Amino acid sequence: MTEHMGMRRKKIMAGAAMYALLGLLASLVLIPVLWMVSTAFKSYGETIAKPPRWIPQQISFEAFGRLWSEYPFGTYFKNSFVIVLFSMAVSVFASCLAGYGLTRFKFRGRNSLMTFILVTQMFPSVMLLVPFYSIIGKMHLLDTHLGLILVYISFTVPFCTWTMLGFFRALPLDLDEAARIDGCNSWQCFSRIILPLTLPGIASTSIYAFITSWNEYMFAFILTSRPEMKTLSVGIAEMNGFQQIRWNDMMAASLMASLPLILLFICLQKYFVSGLTSGAVKS
Repeated sequence: MTEHMGMRRKKIMAGAAMYALLGLLASLVLIPVLWMVSTAFKSYGETIAKPPRWIPQQISFEAFGRLWSEYPFGTYFKNSFVIVLFSMAVSVFASCLAGYGLTRFKFRGRNSLMTFILVTQMFPSVMLLVPFYSIIGKMHLLDTHLGLILVYISFTVPFCTWTMLGFFRALPLDLDEAARIDGCNSWQCFSRIILPLTLPGIASTSIYAFITSWNEYMFAFILTSRPEMKTLSVGIAEMNGFQQIRWNDMMAASLMASLPLILLFICLQKYFVSGLTSGAVKS
C-alpha cells in the first residue's frame, strides 16, 4: 500500500513538473503576443511611457483609425490577400496532383523527380534572390501580382508535395482498385475517392502555403517598388519613420495582419483528425 502511494505521488509530481514546463514555454510564446495586443490599444504617449505599462490606462482605437486614414493599409491588405490566395490554391492543387501521381503511377525517373523536389528545399532563399529578380524582370513581371505569385508557388510546391506524398502513401491501393471496378477513370478515382480522404493533408499544406506567402518579406520588398503593389509585410516594415516610430500603429497593423491566420486555423482545425480512412477497406 505504501509503495502504491509512493508511485502515485511520483506520477503526480511528474505531471505537475510537466505542466509547469509547458506553462513556462507557453508564456514565452504568449508574452510577445499579449504585448502586441496591449500596445495596439495604447495611445502614442503610453507606448513611450516609463516604466512600460502592460495594461493601457485608457483603451485607444486611434492607431486602428490611422491605419485606414494615414496609411494605404487597405491596399496592402488587398495585395497580400490576392497574392497569397492564388499562390496557395495553385500550390495545394499542384501538390495534390503530384502526390497522387507519384504514389499511384510507376514511370521512369520517378525517384529522381522526388529527389529533385527534396533537393530544391536545401538552398536558402537568399541565394535565389538575384536569379528570380532576373527571370521576373525578363518576363516583365516586376511590380505585378503575377510575379510574386509565381515566386511564392515555387517556394511552397516542393514542401506541399512532400507533405501530400505522406498522406497519399497512407491510403491503401485497394481504394483505387475498388473505384476502377466500379467504372471510375483515373481523374474520377482521384477527385471522388482519394482526394476527400486527404483533407487533413490539404488543410496542413494550405496553412503552410498561406503562412509562408503571407509572412514573406524579402522577395516582396525586392520585386515591388510602387506603393500600390506592396504587400502587408513590406507596408508594416515601412511604418518605421526617420523621426519617430509609432509603435501602436505598427502593433495595430500586426494585429490586423494576424487575423487571417487565426481565422484560417479556426476554419481548418476540424480537419486535423487522424484515422479518416479507418474502416474504408474491409479487412
